[in-house]
Amino acid sequence: QVQLVESGGGLVQAGGSLRLACAASGRTFSSYDMGWFRQAPGKEREFVAVISWSGGSTDYADFVKGRFTISRDNAKNAMYLQMNSLKPEDTAVYYCAAQTVGSGWRRTQPREYTYWGQGTQVTVSS
Repeated sequence: QVQLVESGGGLVQAGGSLRLACAASGRTFSSYDMGWFRQAPGKEREFVAVISWSGGSTDYADFVKGRFTISRDNAKNAMYLQMNSLKPEDTAVYYCAAQTVGSGWRRTQPREYTYWGQGTQVTVSS
């Protein structure tokens, strides 16, 4: 079992940057593929980015490609989301999620993840 805590959210102007962090505790962090999701008010939780247990494979939702970068540091039990060129439509609560390594690392649906953090609010003003 793993516990996840997000940090780094806040209020930023359009065009600005934020770096989210997800700190993990519990079972060996490298046992998990990890993902970032977000949920805006009144909307479904949606996939943002995913990274394999080793960090060697990543993928992104089309709407963040070229702007966001997912990374992880297994030695520090942490995952990150560097968000650049932020837009007002990026405003949401951002969640990190973990799933035990198994068949396939590219999980893009919330139901594919067992462990979730509490979320961190990102607000982008125009």
